[in-house]
Amino acid sequence: MHIGLIGLGKMGFNMRERLRNGGIEVTGLDRNPDITDVATVDELIAAVPAPRLIWVMVPSGDITDAVITELGNKLDAGDLVIDGGNSRFTEDQKHGAALAEKGISFADCGVSGGVWGLQNGYGLMAGGDAADIERALPVFDALRPAGERADSFVHVGGIGAGHYAKMVHNGIEYGLMQAYAEGYELLAAKDIVADLPGTFRAWQKGTVVRSWLLDLMVKALDEDPGLESISDYVEDSGEGRWTVEEAIANAVPAPAITAALFARFSSREDNSPAMKMVSALRHQFGGHATRPAK
Repeated sequence: MHIGLIGLGKMGFNMRERLRNGGIEVTGLDRNPDITDVATVDELIAAVPAPRLIWVMVPSGDITDAVITELGNKLDAGDLVIDGGNSRFTEDQKHGAALAEKGISFADCGVSGGVWGLQNGYGLMAGGDAADIERALPVFDALRPAGERADSFVHVGGIGAGHYAKMVHNGIEYGLMQAYAEGYELLAAKDIVADLPGTFRAWQKGTVVRSWLLDLMVKALDEDPGLESISDYVEDSGEGRWTVEEAIANAVPAPAITAALFARFSSREDNSPAMKMVSALRHQFGGHATRPAK
């Protein structure tokens, strides 16, 4: 199988490598001439045999919109476009409708795994027509971890459903990180706690709070025990806000996720050990930039 991949940032670059390691031939396109395989969308389309599968892995919003619009003007009927970025589900529905007018199929896929995906595989949440998802299964299988497909891949529903599930996934992520971070700050504040890093390390096996995020928390403390090099300023990339907006629109109480989002806003005003930990965790799992300590 031979596919095109547009966007070779941190995740896109690693996904290209994992796909190739999984037996998928990939032609990649990126603005960076040092890593791209072709120079233009036209060259990418010429390189991938029809009916084509083109995976888009660029920042959500105007950039994704521009890429998909260009593909819609240049691809052939019967081709399939998959948006694997973090687009809002409503944008997927707009893109799917526009491409359908030209006989081009569209699917969306939420991708989790961050900078560790090349090594560990990616959790995948797909939205689209069943036939399109079936067609792309070799790609999904190459990207996901080894083992049962249902443990790391789901066809959530129609167009937009994959990104909707990923949005909620990221909202949950906000709440989990905030809970770990607040526990960290409380332990750090208590004078009788002599081994703070060791406490979290001891939670890694056998406890009900063990998780990959906890493992990354231990790794962050190993690298910088007092988080002295990291500012407590924490960005939010959009999905947390969208999750809260959807909770409001559907009258679903989401106090933990909402509070975690608001805590990030607060981080931009106060010096907070807890928010330093959230910033450290975002860097550990996703390679997100941190700000240097003031």
